[in-house]
Amino acid sequence: MILPEKQLLSALIITFNEEKNIETVLADLAFADEIIVVDSFSSDRTFEIASQFKNVTIKQRIFDNFAFQRNYALSLASHPWILFIDADERLTPELKKEIEIVINQKNNISAFFMKRNFMFKNKSLRFSGWQTDKIIRLFKKNEAVYNEEKIVHEKLIIKGDTGILKNKLIHYSYSNFEDYKQKMIFYGELKAQEELSKNTKPNFFHFYIRPAYQFLNQYVFRLGFLDGRKGIIICYLNALSVAVRFQKLKKIRTEN
Repeated sequence: MILPEKQLLSALIITFNEEKNIETVLADLAFADEIIVVDSFSSDRTFEIASQFKNVTIKQRIFDNFAFQRNYALSLASHPWILFIDADERLTPELKKEIEIVINQKNNISAFFMKRNFMFKNKSLRFSGWQTDKIIRLFKKNEAVYNEEKIVHEKLIIKGDTGILKNKLIHYSYSNFEDYKQKMIFYGELKAQEELSKNTKPNFFHFYIRPAYQFLNQYVFRLGFLDGRKGIIICYLNALSVAVRFQKLKKIRTEN
């Protein structure tokens, strides 16, 4: 009897100043056959810490945007299956086991969505728009590429069918107000570049209606109020990111 060949897995991470997360996430990924870190010349100890792991390949590349950075990391991978996670995400033992099972199954699925459990500090955020959050984190290398027109909240272009895993990824995105605020501002500034490429001309609607809608949609219609004070904070900061996007876009267009 000929046993099917075991499918090998490459785990990929892109980093910038992730010293508080990098050791834990790399230990979390030890079950993968290959681990690759692409670091954007961190100013903290991220590179130093990652370099201490003998099972990790670490490269440095100047950051231009998320899509380009992810595609560069993807080009370094040696194995047919890719697990691409962020430094603030964690895999449960059940999720790791499920990953090992599904990549060795015979089917036509090229990529798998993972549901995410958003953690506010160390407590789960149940609503605020995150209750249906899911993202593709596991896929076949030769059947997916990141859309380079989406430079933040980047999207994968998948050639085949997609599935969804049962077990959730744990997302420790919010550690404190200032860190998350700076993250949302950074995302907003990158999104401004996307809007510029679409020739968006910001006006009253973009400056006021879009941020207000973002807040109300998450806080009211997506039940953020049920998350209490946590919901107010997350919904406000996500709306701030929208406001920053169009303020930055106005500044870029004025300067040009």
